[in-house]
Amino acid sequence: MMIFEYEFMRRAFLVGILLAVIVPCIGTVIVLKRLSMVGDALSHTSLAGVALGLIFNFNPVLGAVAACTLAAFAMEGIRKKFPQYSEISIAIIMSAGIGLAGILSGFVQNAQSFNSFLFGSIVAISDFELDLVIIISVIVLLSFVFLYRELFYISFDEQLARLAGVPVRTVNFIFTVLTAITVSVAARTVGALIVSSMMVVPVACAMQVAKSYKKTVLCAIGFALVFTVPGLFISYYVGLKPGGTIVLCGVLILVLILIFKNSSVGKRIPRLRQ
Repeated sequence: MMIFEYEFMRRAFLVGILLAVIVPCIGTVIVLKRLSMVGDALSHTSLAGVALGLIFNFNPVLGAVAACTLAAFAMEGIRKKFPQYSEISIAIIMSAGIGLAGILSGFVQNAQSFNSFLFGSIVAISDFELDLVIIISVIVLLSFVFLYRELFYISFDEQLARLAGVPVRTVNFIFTVLTAITVSVAARTVGALIVSSMMVVPVACAMQVAKSYKKTVLCAIGFALVFTVPGLFISYYVGLKPGGTIVLCGVLILVLILIFKNSSVGKRIPRLRQ
């Protein structure tokens, strides 16, 4: 196909598929922990790291990774101080991240480079960023598989997880790091303003059709792939922003699923049992 004759599109599809696999893995745990806006807070904070990278002439993605990691640990610390109101930590970190990014962006000489992180630039991935996405994807997948049981427990109830012998603090530490680096890399490709949608929308679709934790994860990955591949094709042939196109494909499919489930045909289909 003509689209694959171009190196930048082959990279875009490779990166898009890798992110479509790892982002829902992180997103499933985040959604089940009732922290759906974590991705939004971290992605906005990543812009502060991007601005620092552009100001001091080092790779902005590394700056985004550092900023997201610090923000994720700060969020986890605040969440422990307000265990009954965990959403407060998200609001505080998002406010701090947006404020810092707004101030630092004023010192960035190349405004176009900074703006490219707002809505992503999946078709302009460098060799370093491609290698970084591959490495992070392998790390996240291996960690998710290795900690599958532990993440399942902490997704629903950390107290019960402790009683079951799960090292909650260690698992939360690892998951926090994985979330930070995943969000920072995804923000570079699909955009800081919409990366949280990539974490939540596939999971929301999966929860409408899957009846178990494992099936939800697998379906979320499947839906993310369904959003990403057609989204890249549409963005290329119609001339749209890839990140926004991918997310809108996901939202459209979610709406169609909800309409179908509420229709007379959808209600007649028997529910799957776990």
